[in-house]
Amino acid sequence: MKLAVLTERRNGETRVAATPETVKKYVGLGLDVAIESGAGVASGFPDAAYAEAGATVAADAAAALSGAEIVLKVRAPLGADEGAVDELALIPRGALLIGTLGADAALAGAYAERGIEACSMELAPRITRAQSMDVLSSQANLAGYRAVIEGATAYDKGFPMMMTAAGTVPAANAFIMGAGVAGLQAIATARRLGGRVSATDVRPAAKEEIKSLGASFVGYEDEESKAAQTAGGYAKQLSAEFYAKQAEVVAAHIAKQDVVVCTALVQGRKAPTLVTAAMVASMKPGSVIVDIASDAGGNCAMTKPGELVVTDNGVKILGYTNWAGRLPAAASALYARNLLTFLTTFWDKDAKAPKLPEEDDIVKGVTLTRGGAVVHPSMKA
Repeated sequence: MKLAVLTERRNGETRVAATPETVKKYVGLGLDVAIESGAGVASGFPDAAYAEAGATVAADAAAALSGAEIVLKVRAPLGADEGAVDELALIPRGALLIGTLGADAALAGAYAERGIEACSMELAPRITRAQSMDVLSSQANLAGYRAVIEGATAYDKGFPMMMTAAGTVPAANAFIMGAGVAGLQAIATARRLGGRVSATDVRPAAKEEIKSLGASFVGYEDEESKAAQTAGGYAKQLSAEFYAKQAEVVAAHIAKQDVVVCTALVQGRKAPTLVTAAMVASMKPGSVIVDIASDAGGNCAMTKPGELVVTDNGVKILGYTNWAGRLPAAASALYARNLLTFLTTFWDKDAKAPKLPEEDDIVKGVTLTRGGAVVHPSMKA
């Protein structure tokens, strides 16, 4: 059985879906691994390292995908109207495609039409068995770290308090908005850098998590916020009234902050706007807003996804996309292990092939298409 790994061609994507470490383990399972030449270069993995691990280095996407029965990707394959290479058309009928596919009903339908068995790993359920294959958590953890590092770099003063003979530089005030995986890592990183850290989140469990990391909690709490978390641990979309009251509390706090890191996401929806233009206008010149949610539209009203913006009052807004991809070696290593864990969990040793039982909760959660049909409830048109 052949497994193919492609070069990621989408703009700004630096990661790769397999590393030499995971390739060696795939070969150990009995798979023939083909990796497109140059696929790992941006992550620090040269072709020679893959060849040494047992992979065949293919000259292009067509060669890598020829006869492939398993295809690993970071992001969805490009279609005919998206790039010079129509990756989707090159994937053999019946192949198992695994990646963070960001699928909607139309894309799921395209996979089904081509007979591709598509698994979108960002849909994995938040259950104990799936933790080691949770691509959202592995990548968000790195994104939270990188956000604080870049925020500290953009900030025009030091992060820790520095006492010198010439005077004292006060510690930076860092405010983390959202205390999920990315937010908690951002809190920990900002604390390690010596900042005075505060954080907010609508989920009731987050308050104690924030405090346990040594940060102070900021936020509005009412009966609605007590039910602000899904069974899977994600934040729910709340009412406009709640967000208005939350905004009042945040507005008074944010004016005093030096670095604000926005991490709030609602699964499957545009990121909520938490920092308004008026809040940005109230901030001091030289302050920094880092918007990790920029891929989903951004938590700041003035974020321009993919860009660094400096406002009229001197506030820097870092709206870079693919934050985990700004640490490509680490992000690829963790992502590749997530995919390896998924495949080995459902590996049939006798058949030397993956076996995905339809009744399994993880399989049900990630499977978009099977047998030429869209099977995921949220993807059916």
